[in-house]
Amino acid sequence: MINNSELKYIQSFAHKKHWAEESVFIVEGPKMLEELLASDWVIRKIMALPDWIQSQGHLPAEVVEVDDIMLGRLSLLQTPNKVIALVEKKKEAALADFKNTATLLLDGIQDPGNLGTIIRTADWFGIKQMVVSVDTAGWYNPKVLQSTMGSCFRVNIHTMELDQLLASNQKSSKPLPVYGALLSGKSIHGLQLEAANFILIGNESKGIRENLMPFISDPISIPRIGEAESLNAAVAAGIILSHFKS
Repeated sequence: MINNSELKYIQSFAHKKHWAEESVFIVEGPKMLEELLASDWVIRKIMALPDWIQSQGHLPAEVVEVDDIMLGRLSLLQTPNKVIALVEKKKEAALADFKNTATLLLDGIQDPGNLGTIIRTADWFGIKQMVVSVDTAGWYNPKVLQSTMGSCFRVNIHTMELDQLLASNQKSSKPLPVYGALLSGKSIHGLQLEAANFILIGNESKGIRENLMPFISDPISIPRIGEAESLNAAVAAGIILSHFKS
């Protein structure tokens, strides 16, 4: 049974103040729960329709059975989907050794759908870690989470000032290449790309910030054939990652 205070608490996650500050976040839908249950994230509570509960084996959390009406009141989705879970946030994992991996950097990605799609795309191409600027959309945003389709549970996401990270890279004895997505960059077609690198994607409308430009060692671009002015940031990230991983 869900009481009124629990209902209001879960409904509050529709507002940034709550999903940003609380120690838990909301996950919804069978696909997201399937991915969540296969991960090492800690589930605090599950609220679900009877048929979803019956389709599961042992569940590692408190389970509350709800009906369609209550699910609709609890859900942050336009079309509620069988199950909702409260999940404990993790402390950010330590960054992996940059020397052995590609790291995706996001500078001011504002649209939650774009961020979620980029996380999902990064997971597809085997990118294990991302660093996002402090003004990038929060990845605990319910819209971001839903767009990742579970990939958020496999990609380590860190928030920090990108100029500090790139300045540290530039000062190292063997700096990694920094590939920055720019309209004026070299075509990604035919480029020989280093396996360990930073791939920098800028804001949807403004691109990469001026203070980050000096750190870009290799400006890259996606050749335009038609007349479109620009590409969606998530689409651009997918095309670029496909070349890095081909």
